Amino acid sequence: MGSMTSGHLIFIPAVLVIGMFIGFLLGTRAAQDRINVELKRQAEREEARRSRAERKASRQQAAGEASSGQGEGGKAD
Repeated sequence: MGSMTSGHLIFIPAVLVIGMFIGFLLGTRAAQDRINVELKRQAEREEARRSRAERKASRQQAAGEASSGQGEGGKAD
């Protein structure tokens, strides 16, 4: 077996540094994508909550009008 050359002392750490750099870039991109997905999901949940609240208020208002005899009891959309 031959002894290690000085090229090993340069090549191996260089490959490790390049690998860490590429891993950092890919990890940063993955983390940013994850954050964007989470923000989009939160916005969709908030929109669904708002929509449900509006429908609930509309149904309660229609039920109140129907019970007081003012409305026709139809479903408001």
